[in-house]
Order: sequence, then C-alpha cells, then structure tokens
Amino acid sequence: MRKGGDLVAEFLVKEKIPYVFGICGHGNIGLLDSLYDVRDKVQLVSPRHEQVAAHMADGFFRVSHRPAATLTSTGPGSANLIMALAVAQTDSSAVLSITANVPTSQFNRGPFQELNRHHQADFNNVIKPVVKRSFQPTRVEMLPLAMRQAATTMTSGRPGPVNLDIPFNLFQESAEVDVEPAWDGFNSRRSGASEADVVRTVDWLLEAERPAIFIGHGVTLSEAGEELTALAQLLSVPVISSPNGMGCLDMRDDLSLGFIGRNGAYPANQAGRHADLVLAIGARFDDRSSSSWLPGYSWNFPHTRLIHVDVDHAELGRNYAPDLGILADAKAFIQQLLSEIHRRTLDTGPRLGPWYDKIAHWRAEWETFVRPGFETHSAPIRPERIVADCRAVLPDDAIISLDSGIHHNWFMQFWEARRPQTMLNTWGYSGMGFGPCSILGAKLAAPDSPCVSICGDGGFTMVPHVLCTAVEYDIPVVWVVWNNFAWAAIRDLQYAYFDGREIGTAFYRGPNKEPYNPDFAAWAKAAGVAGITVTRSEDFADVLAEAVAFNKPAVIDVHVDAEIRPPGTGAWALPPIAPKEPVFGKPWSP
Repeated sequence: MRKGGDLVAEFLVKEKIPYVFGICGHGNIGLLDSLYDVRDKVQLVSPRHEQVAAHMADGFFRVSHRPAATLTSTGPGSANLIMALAVAQTDSSAVLSITANVPTSQFNRGPFQELNRHHQADFNNVIKPVVKRSFQPTRVEMLPLAMRQAATTMTSGRPGPVNLDIPFNLFQESAEVDVEPAWDGFNSRRSGASEADVVRTVDWLLEAERPAIFIGHGVTLSEAGEELTALAQLLSVPVISSPNGMGCLDMRDDLSLGFIGRNGAYPANQAGRHADLVLAIGARFDDRSSSSWLPGYSWNFPHTRLIHVDVDHAELGRNYAPDLGILADAKAFIQQLLSEIHRRTLDTGPRLGPWYDKIAHWRAEWETFVRPGFETHSAPIRPERIVADCRAVLPDDAIISLDSGIHHNWFMQFWEARRPQTMLNTWGYSGMGFGPCSILGAKLAAPDSPCVSICGDGGFTMVPHVLCTAVEYDIPVVWVVWNNFAWAAIRDLQYAYFDGREIGTAFYRGPNKEPYNPDFAAWAKAAGVAGITVTRSEDFADVLAEAVAFNKPAVIDVHVDAEIRPPGTGAWALPPIAPKEPVFGKPWSP
C-alpha cells in the first residue's frame, strides 16, 4: 500500500529532478508533506509568485538540460503559471508542472477554487494550450503510469512542459500499485535521417557556391555544438543563428555571421538573401528570424534551395516549403553528415573563395557603420556601450538572460555568445519577466558561472519579488536593469508607424511629465540586495565587474539613452501596416 504523495516524491527522485519550484496552498499540502521526506534529494525552492517558479524551472532546464518541477495549489496559484509555461512551450523547455485540484469527492459541486462551468475540475482545459500534454489521474492507481507518460512526453522528441493535475485526495490516499521504471530519457534516444537524405544533403552542400547553415534552438537542445563546428569548419560554410542557437558555434569564429532578421547583423541578412543553398537545422523560420517572410529581406526561398532538418514534424514546411525536409535529431543528423563526408575522403581545404570575399566586404561595411556607437561615451549611456562592456567583462562561461524589450534587440544584434546554453531568450512567446526570473534557475544549474540578467525597466518592475528569492536562497545573480523610462520597444513602433503619437508607453509622473521609475538600487537595498545606479558609460564596466566578483545578489540600475534605436537590417511586418525599410542595407531579388 503506497500513499499517492509518496509515489510522486519518489518519482521525482527516480527521475533525478533536483528542484521543485513551488508555492504552498491548501491543495498541495499533502504533497508538501511527502516532499519533506526526500528533502535531501529534491530541494523545494519557494519563490514569491508562481510565474517566477515556472520561469526558474525553464531557466534551469535551458542551462542544465535536466527538467525541474513546479508545484502549485488549486485555482489561482496554478493559473499564474500560464504565461510562463507558454514561454517554455514555444521555446521547447522541459518543465514538469504539478498542479493540485479539488478532491474527487467534490468534483462538480463548486467547491473552493474549482472550475466547473464546462467540465468538472476543469483546470486541464486552461493549461492544455501551453503544455505538450496534461494528465489528470483520479485514483492513486493511475499515478505511476501518468507520471511515466508525463516524463516520456516531456523529454521525447522536441522537449516541452507537461502537466500533472492531481486532485488533493490522491496525495493522502493509499493503494496497491506497481511502480513504473524511471525514464530519465532526454537526449538518450535520437532519431537519424535516411541514408539517401544524408547523401543528397552532402551532394548539395558540395555543389553550392554560396551555402549557409541556419541553426536554431534544436541544435542547442541536441547538444550538437561540437559537431556543428566541425561540419562548418570542414566545409567552410558560414553559420547564421537564431538567438536560442547562439553559442553552438563560438560567435567570435570567422564562420559565425550572427543573427538574421529585422534586428539581425547585416552580414547575416546579406548571406541569407544571396545564398544559393540554406541548410536549416532545428530552426523554425519564425517572423523575427525571417523578416516576416518578405522575399529578399532575409531569405529568398524558393529561389534559394532549402534543406530543413527538425525533430518536430510540425515545423517542416510550416513557413517555407523545403526542397528536402528531414525529420531527425540535430546531433544525430550532423554526425551522419560528418561520417558521409569522411567516407568520401574529400579534399576539405579552403573553399568558396568568392563567397567569402562577399562576406568579408559586408562585414567591413557593417563594422564601419556600427563602430562609432561602441566607442562613444555618453550620459545617458548609449545601448551599444552596455553590450560592449558586457562582452568585455563577462567570461566565456557567463550566462546571460534577456527579457522581452528593446534591450533584447540590441543583444540579438551584437552579442557574441561563446558557448551553447549561455544566452537565455524569451523568444517564441516573448513573455516579460522571463529574464529576471529564469536567471535564478540558471544559477542553480550552473553555480560556478557568472549569471547576469539584462532586463528592461518595465519587465523588472513586473517581477521585483525575484529579489526576495535570491536573498532567501542565497542565489548570487546580477540584474542589469536597462532603465530608459519607457516601454521603449512599443514606443518606437508608435513613433515609426503613427507619426510620433505616443500614448501609454512612456513612464511619466506629474503634469510636467517628468520621467519616472522607482529607484531600483534603493529597491534592491530594501530587499537586502546590493544596489547601485550608473548614469555614466565610463563607470558601467567596473561596476559590472565588481558586482560579478561580489558573488552576492546585486542590482545595477543603468540609465540608457532611449532615443537611440537598433539599426534595422531586415524587416518586421504588422499587417496591414506596411513594414519599414531597412536602415542599413536593402532587400535583394534574384
């Protein structure tokens, strides 16, 4: 006879889930009692908001590639997870979301915090759109199978969050059960491509005069950075990256062209426009990495030949019809390519000279255009200076998290990730608050690496309670608050599309509309966190270095010039409004 709560706690231990990020409630106290017995193997971390819990689990997975769990009570506590789980789902992060529900004996009676308008204990229908699968066992005997299936679903193929919605009585009731074996399966079972597709891919790569590789989060998740680097270097093929793929190839490598899209690097957009073959691996071709699919702005499909490789069949052909679509794990596929290339004993010396002459020319043009902003000191601080100083101060193993906002555009365009799993982005769903919260989970996953959240003033103000969690659990992260006194990314859209008719995007107070924000440094100190305000660009690098060396939670309030915008090199469309043309460069049609 086994109690349901004990089964859940033992499952977490067997699946090697080291953290439960959870908040107590009457619906989950039965499980909290079981977690007490395994507290030496599974640590409960209790943030001050459920959104933070899910973002922490998301950040933990992105850095460690091991799932963590969240635990919330019935009703509002679990509802607070929805945005954060949507971020995890769209960015393929495995999170085990354990939610409590009302006792089965009270189903459909309208007890405290039951949703029952359309179905009894109906929280599943709230959470289903933002998870891979929601399981709702209603007897203790159903728990072992549901937990194994949840673990399998969470980490098979394209990873993502899953939900176990457990009525309260199951935690306390007992039954005779057969315990299922552990799964612990992320990246241990890989699918490869057919031999014919591997041969054809190598043939096309060798035939191409202007090839490019486009990588996304799938390469990071597959831990295929070493293989990708070997392939690119072996065939001298340049690499374009989505933000979640950055670092799989050291971005200081000459083969790295950076990000593509509206706020991409100019050489990346030029290479995408002019390529005759693109090998896309684990990338979605979303609107921001494809200039909203406008021909000639970032890509030129179908004129350009496309090989699209992804572990998720739903992404193959979603936005561009590939000439060759391959359902395969990124690492397994690249290993197959390398084996085929070595089998042919090819001369893989320097290749594609004319193509690299063009790329070198685009790089020189771009460097000349952007260099002045990186060299200028000013108050308020130019955005480029913050990126440059972060690059100079932070070591190769440093992990940064970025939130939704204008700061993210600058880092997409100019950050140079040196290693995979070191740049955390809220990319697909772009939820604000992800950056300040996920960095806590990242630090727990990589305690020896500096972990820095670069976050907007708006996003940080949404989740300031992260400071409490950092202090309570002694998590030494640094928050760099990009303080421009506005929802600046949206304000800039108003300026661009509506003749400067700004409303609702600037932070003002009083009849004179003085810029207003809390004193973030004082706010930090009130929470027991080190805080400092930086208004001069000459000071930021030293302050950041000291905060990292301090090895305690710290907030740096950086006043950034809100009137300087990232130079658009592609486009982004908000139909029916006509998109703006690139600030630097122009689209190209064959």
